[in-house]
Amino acid sequence: MIIDAYNTTQDVRGRSDYLSGARPGEEPPAYTPFDPNRILTRMDAAGVDMAMVCSLAQRIENDFIIGLQDAHPDRFIGFGQVMPQADDAIEEIGRLAAAGIRGLKLHPSMHGYHVADHGLLDPVFRACAENGMAVIINALDDAFCAPFAIEEIVKDHPEVPTIIAHMGAVWNVPEAIIVAERRENVFLETSATLMADVRRAYARLGAEKILLGSEWPGSDFDLERMKIAKAIPDEADRALVEGLNFARLLRLPVAA
Repeated sequence: MIIDAYNTTQDVRGRSDYLSGARPGEEPPAYTPFDPNRILTRMDAAGVDMAMVCSLAQRIENDFIIGLQDAHPDRFIGFGQVMPQADDAIEEIGRLAAAGIRGLKLHPSMHGYHVADHGLLDPVFRACAENGMAVIINALDDAFCAPFAIEEIVKDHPEVPTIIAHMGAVWNVPEAIIVAERRENVFLETSATLMADVRRAYARLGAEKILLGSEWPGSDFDLERMKIAKAIPDEADRALVEGLNFARLLRLPVAA
């Protein structure tokens, strides 16, 4: 099974050049519902069996993600989002879990909080633990969620599988590797990373802590699989990175 650990889909784009793909000065295209074949076609072309999908942090569209997963349960693994500051954040995590959502995406810089804020995030991680959910943290070079700050939170929640998206690229990759080495429940996701950094993580950690991610449509599945193939030539280790690790930490049926 090839399972991609990080991708974004967005239904409501609004008046945004970034979200709509319009060029500056052009009117964004009229709203049309998201066509799942856009991503499914690219998955099929690259031999990807399943893909995690979540909303971009600019808009939280949990009901859309639930519907996408429900419509294609053998292809999509839904991750929801909350703003930890919201009064209903913990209630929403419970609702997501009841709907079959398997994880939570956090984006501290976009949503205006620091990842080492125990008052905000300890309740979120406890709710994820209670509902058997993983957490993925968007962690590009970012003062709000540097890897050592992520470690400050996860050290108190070892039962919650926690994924550092983008491996902390670009400058925080060394810290992310250290945190993944020290914390059994921390994993590194590879989208937007250099091939050299994937090799560095593999040399230090082995294959068990690394997760293939594309962050489609920002990149494409075939490109990311090629990167992993070059960085991790061993077939058995590559199988772990390309799906078996993610299946294990989410307790997916394919892991059996």
